[in-house]
Amino acid sequence: MTVLNVPDMHCNKCVERITNALNGCGLKFDVSLEGKTVSVDGSDADVAKAREALDEIGFDSTLRA
Repeated sequence: MTVLNVPDMHCNKCVERITNALNGCGLKFDVSLEGKTVSVDGSDADVAKAREALDEIGFDSTLRA
């Protein structure tokens, strides 16, 4: 599981937008509003796909160290 920080996630509407975008990519993931994170279960290609989808809807993401 790879964890992405998504610092601009502020509300349930953000969670909904992120969830819809990542569902459209066919990814296995978990979104945490409290942690402002998205956990992606999959390969490096899946993580790259998730980061691209987040970028397309206006959310910057970074890999959690």
